[in-house]
Amino acid sequence: MTYQVLARKWRPKRFADLVGQEHVVRALSNALRESRLHHAYLLTGTRGVGKTTIARILAKSLNCETGTGAEPCGECQACRQIDSGRYVDLLEIDAASNTGIDNIREVLENAQYAPTMGRFKVYIIDEVHMLSKSAFNAMLKTLEEPPAHVKFILATTDPQKVPVTVLSRCLQFSLRNMTPQQVAGHLAHVLDVEGVVYEAPALALLGRAAAGSMRDALSLLDQAIAYGVGEVREDGVRAMLGAVDKRYLFTLLDALADADGARLMAEVETLAARGIGFDNALAELSSVLHQLALAQSVPEAIAADEPERDALFALAQRIGAEDIQLYYQIALHGRRDLALAPDEHAGFSMTMLRMLAFHPLHAGDSTPRPLPSARPQGVPPPAQEGMAVPAGGASPVKALLAQMSGKSERSVPSADKAAAIEPEPEPARTAPTPVAPAVSVVASAPVAPPEAPLPWEEQAVAPASAPVAPPVVAPVVVPTVVVAEADEEDEREPEPEELPSYLMDEEAELATYAQGDVTAPSGYDTPPFDGDWSALITMLSAKMGTARMLAQNAALKSWDGHVFELAVPEAFRNLAGPDYQSKLKAVLAAHFGKEVQLRVSVETLDMETPAMRDARSRREQLAVARQHMENDPLVQQLVREMGAMLLAETIQPVQE
Repeated sequence: MTYQVLARKWRPKRFADLVGQEHVVRALSNALRESRLHHAYLLTGTRGVGKTTIARILAKSLNCETGTGAEPCGECQACRQIDSGRYVDLLEIDAASNTGIDNIREVLENAQYAPTMGRFKVYIIDEVHMLSKSAFNAMLKTLEEPPAHVKFILATTDPQKVPVTVLSRCLQFSLRNMTPQQVAGHLAHVLDVEGVVYEAPALALLGRAAAGSMRDALSLLDQAIAYGVGEVREDGVRAMLGAVDKRYLFTLLDALADADGARLMAEVETLAARGIGFDNALAELSSVLHQLALAQSVPEAIAADEPERDALFALAQRIGAEDIQLYYQIALHGRRDLALAPDEHAGFSMTMLRMLAFHPLHAGDSTPRPLPSARPQGVPPPAQEGMAVPAGGASPVKALLAQMSGKSERSVPSADKAAAIEPEPEPARTAPTPVAPAVSVVASAPVAPPEAPLPWEEQAVAPASAPVAPPVVAPVVVPTVVVAEADEEDEREPEPEELPSYLMDEEAELATYAQGDVTAPSGYDTPPFDGDWSALITMLSAKMGTARMLAQNAALKSWDGHVFELAVPEAFRNLAGPDYQSKLKAVLAAHFGKEVQLRVSVETLDMETPAMRDARSRREQLAVARQHMENDPLVQQLVREMGAMLLAETIQPVQE
């Protein structure tokens, strides 16, 4: 007798044999029992979840000779012919091959005739989304009001491509993917009936590989039986699927828990030598990490018959919960980026090294760990070939970067001065005074941090008679920070002539007010107001609160000693409301010691508000700072000799 594959042999013949589609079975069974039958059904779902099988069982239930019901007998002529595909009143149409309007028109013309043998003429249209637009339009009327003896059962894997006009005329059922546990349980039942020896872990592997499709699972089971010569063993299934033995994964995670990089890389090489697919390895590693997270958070979620249960709980006690979450994300991203790696071996190795880098022993440690060939401390770093080294031992690049970081000349003595003068320690300072604009300089040649000498440099040998000055190392990539050296003479207050004119006037006026040299107008003791609105709101800024928003964005039109007339631009109309006005009026009245009037109008301004003045001042300062950095000889030398790039958008003027 010709062998029949398991996927066809074990196709369910009744609703009770279906696996994982209880929601569909219950709805159809109740409808059949109560004779509440729809004229068109739409079954959706991925491949191998039972769409065609349910359609055939429904056709048997409708035409069974024992009567319409949820349990067809399976023995009558109609049931046997439907199972064998020879029933004259059941028409299965493959829409992928019959996409045109002519094929659908032929079906619809025959639909008006009564069934030959059964109660209903059933049309099963598989992959209905493949029909053309004209074919869908042709069947709309018949699908909406078909003859009483016609039932349509449509099946598709892509319901998004089915027109909504068709969807609205059908009773839709969405079939779900089956879980690996459901698939493995059904495969165990099949093998028990078939009398095939199997191992439970092997069926679990097949269940995961099937990805929710029972047909795929049965096809893989056929292949596994052939591979194992009549037996389904875990080792054989792993070899057939290219899956990774979990023992190797546990060894990897054990080495990771010990922060043993050598053993970790040795296990990676072992996997490579066995020809394991690294994509599958990362997928299996993600699954193990998921089980470890379950073992830590919900121990009862791990099945009692799980073969690796003891190993999972032992490993879960050695790795922190937050580390497992991090390793899981790294494994997922590593699998996604595997195609971008030079090769899969390098991508997998880099993923494991990334996990090792975030081990608790190394987490938060930004200092590079010394390599086995690192030089002992105290030995000056050697110079690169082709680069002159000054007598002091520091390379020109390092000296240049030291000057860029704001080092004064006396903080880095030359070789001649170092021979006669030993530098004295500088007194401790509480806070440095910034004197240079902030800048980001990106150079193409990386330089090691201060603690680690450059590994590729050669040792510079200085004359025995000349003491070697301590090398000054500064990183080439400078973030947007203010780098400055605070000297005692730089801590003095800026001279008045160093300030812009409007700041000089403001400082002088504030100092005059503070000294009490201004005579208050007769009648009350208040500071005088000369019409400088910006200076006034600067003086009162600490007391204004939300009233400052109106004051900053308003221009003073006139002041007669009692009434302030202000104007705000159209964009700030909301600030002219009574709330802001009352708050500003209260602040001004408290300052002048008398009741003042405030009139605010909204108009197009031909004068600057304090906010506009401040914005213009900031733009001018920024332009000066950028011009200063672009013209700085040290910056130009870095750009010229080292290929550095000045990021102008990161330059900000220093606020005193």
